[in-house]
Amino acid sequence: MLKYTVISGSHRKVSQSAKIAKVVEKLILKENPSDDVGVIELANNPLPLWDEGVFHKDAKWTALWTPYSEALKASDAIVVVSPEWGGMVPPGLKNFFLLCGNLELGHKPGLIITVSAATGGAYPVAELRMGSYKNNHFCYIPDHVIVRNANNILNDLDNPTADDDRIRVRISYSLAVLKEYAMALRAVRNSPVINFKDFANGM
Repeated sequence: MLKYTVISGSHRKVSQSAKIAKVVEKLILKENPSDDVGVIELANNPLPLWDEGVFHKDAKWTALWTPYSEALKASDAIVVVSPEWGGMVPPGLKNFFLLCGNLELGHKPGLIITVSAATGGAYPVAELRMGSYKNNHFCYIPDHVIVRNANNILNDLDNPTADDDRIRVRISYSLAVLKEYAMALRAVRNSPVINFKDFANGM
């Protein structure tokens, strides 16, 4: 059995990212009913901006962050669903990664799925790959998915359109690849080579 966490990175109360995150959850469980899937939604900004209290384990941060931290620590694989806002990753999602450390994400595989209301979606892929893994040692797999024209896609899995089928097949394939990485990287995390004490941060 594998434990997945799907992160819906939109701040909006009702978002296409949340819709896609739920689709991902259903697809994982359809293929592997014995697996466990949790969804983290960043709607309504449940976490304040990072401050140095995180380092000092302030009571405020302990209370806020512990549920997210424990869910991530227990996970074998992470799916990050990010909308494209002005060509960027939403600030709340970037803030989330500032809070993540090696214990939450270190040497765990991640799949990027970006969401665009139009024909964009590529810029958040590049931004996440460039700037969200360095000090937490998160391992994005080479595959990613871009859901374009999201308002018109994957609204009814029981009555799919041709466009739904195309993107669903791509998501399912990428999730299958993610699963293989999840099983393989367990050995990496358990390896005596991993040394977060002396090499906590990337260069």
